[in-house]
Amino acid sequence: MIDNTAILALEKRVGSRHLAKRLQLQTEHSAIRLSQTGVHIYWEQIDALGPLLKALLTLCGLYRRAVRNSIDYAVETVTVPIPQLPPAFHGFRILQLSDLHVENIVDRGKRLREVIQALEYDLCVITGDFRFLTYGDYENAVICAGEVTTAIRCPHGIVGVLGNHDFIEMVPGLEKYGIRLLLNESLPIQRGSDTVWIVGVDDPHWYEVDDLEKALQEVPPTAVKLLLAHSPELLDQACRAGIDYYLCGHSHGGQICLPGRVPIINNSACARRYISGPWRYQDRMAGYTSRGTGASLLPVRLFCRPEVTIHQLVVP
Repeated sequence: MIDNTAILALEKRVGSRHLAKRLQLQTEHSAIRLSQTGVHIYWEQIDALGPLLKALLTLCGLYRRAVRNSIDYAVETVTVPIPQLPPAFHGFRILQLSDLHVENIVDRGKRLREVIQALEYDLCVITGDFRFLTYGDYENAVICAGEVTTAIRCPHGIVGVLGNHDFIEMVPGLEKYGIRLLLNESLPIQRGSDTVWIVGVDDPHWYEVDDLEKALQEVPPTAVKLLLAHSPELLDQACRAGIDYYLCGHSHGGQICLPGRVPIINNSACARRYISGPWRYQDRMAGYTSRGTGASLLPVRLFCRPEVTIHQLVVP
């Protein structure tokens, strides 16, 4: 459990209002909530959906197959042209993991670690939802996330943000495992004399505690900026802020899809074209939404493989 010293350190980082709002909402487990933008239904908060989904898949004879699919990782490679990219970062490779829901991976991450160990990259980013549940104890999730980090080896380390499943009290434990969490903060990455900035915001989906303006305070206006956010719900704001590349997850690509990877449910407040894979917003900002590395509700997937993503930055 987190102690008072750690809570005070978090308050100093994020501010008292941010911390109070997050702690208050963490005590609520409601599938329907009146938020800043209206009434929203949060499917991941409906406890009955998991058993219902399991019963349905079992009835259709698909449950065991769906469980096997949940650790059948696809390695996706994305080339990211950035016109203003500093020359030293041409070819820079970023490993993205997202939506690990790590304590509920059926083999406790064994296959995932094997996949990661076979890859080469310069930086690892984790775009939220380290844990499976949205309430209750989180210590096992932190330990399991630490086990995943044993497979991650790269010169620029691991940077992440929190998702709607994550409690802010997890931050000290995750950071002890070498995961630098950005809570509306930024981090410069240097190669020689060149720099790009990683900008990270707290969860914009359930907690609505993102503050992109604050996260950008120390970033030079002309710098290349890569945004980490849990979900793709900050498209317009990020585009106006001059973000060059937006990395996110949350949607799981649908997780349970129709043939052809057609999602049945879109759990993000944005158009479907932004919930999986590469996209462009208003022809000005590029981005990528991971299908996720883990699974929510149940460790199952159909017609939607979990992914581990390599983003290679290039000068066009």
